[in-house]
Amino acid sequence: MEKWECTICGYIYDLEIGDPEHDIEPGTPFEKLPKDRVCPVCGATKDQFVKLE
Repeated sequence: MEKWECTICGYIYDLEIGDPEHDIEPGTPFEKLPKDRVCPVCGATKDQFVKLE
C-alpha cells in the first residue's frame, strides 16, 4: 500500500495504519490529510514528505 516518508526524520506514514494517536483513521490517503498536518515526530510540514515506491 501507499507509504510516505518524512525527509527530515524518516517517519513513515502508512495508509493501512493511518495515525490513530492523532485521529487519522486507517485507509486515509496522504493527500486527504489536513493541509496543516505536520510530522508527529519532528513537526515537518506535508511538503517535506516523499512518496515511497
